[in-house]
Amino acid sequence: MIDLTRLNGHRISVNCDLIKFAEPSPDTTITLTTGDKLIVLESCDDLMHRILMYRASILANAWPSGYVTR
Repeated sequence: MIDLTRLNGHRISVNCDLIKFAEPSPDTTITLTTGDKLIVLESCDDLMHRILMYRASILANAWPSGYVTR
């Protein structure tokens, strides 16, 4: 799960495995595989970074010896 911010300032946690795509129009609109749409303050680049960091943390926990720090 990744933490995001709705337009009204409330924080939400989103299962990033359910994200189908995200559009920057002008606020970031996320479409989930369920068909639901979320509008968040974070940019698409920030969203992608959070997803990558989340997935990296999953892999680091599953395979600690393969984790490389830079």
